[in-house]
Amino acid sequence: MNPEAGSFCPGAGGGQLPAAARGGPVSHAVSRVARLHRVAAGRLLRQAGLYPGQEMVMMYLWEAGPVRQSELIKASELDPSTVTKMLQRLEQSGHVRRCPDPADRRAVLVEATEGSCALLAEVSRAWSTLEEVTLAGLDPAERAELARLLAKVEGNLCTEALAECRDLPTARPARPGSTPDRQEGDRTRR
Repeated sequence: MNPEAGSFCPGAGGGQLPAAARGGPVSHAVSRVARLHRVAAGRLLRQAGLYPGQEMVMMYLWEAGPVRQSELIKASELDPSTVTKMLQRLEQSGHVRRCPDPADRRAVLVEATEGSCALLAEVSRAWSTLEEVTLAGLDPAERAELARLLAKVEGNLCTEALAECRDLPTARPARPGSTPDRQEGDRTRR
């Protein structure tokens, strides 16, 4: 690595920003911090037998109770296949249970098991430890200010993400060679 380009832990090495990141030093810092935070979280969560991201699914289930899998996917803002894989692993570990929704047998309900209560305590400890490691050296006022600023940044990014979603076309584009009123999935005979 070029020593003038900086290190993976700039706080320790005090390196400069890569040339391509000089127009976005805060975004570069957020990206680095997010990566390091995820690594630290992963290390702590492995002690509880979880992969990063699974704790967020469990937190949602502990708070919400039984929910449809589709609701969990929407709330997690993750790809459905990612959530399905997480749920498979959590189910194999005995932390979640999936069953048909009695109100709509086509839908699947997901819930935390009673056995996951011990996991709740482990996740709480891991997040408390992560919080202390992350915020070490910051006084209470700095911690509060950082939380306030990060909430504001999150709001900006949520607004941007929503605007991007609104700009997406709602209708599927026509298949090449199809007529505009008859697209893929249209099974009516003419």
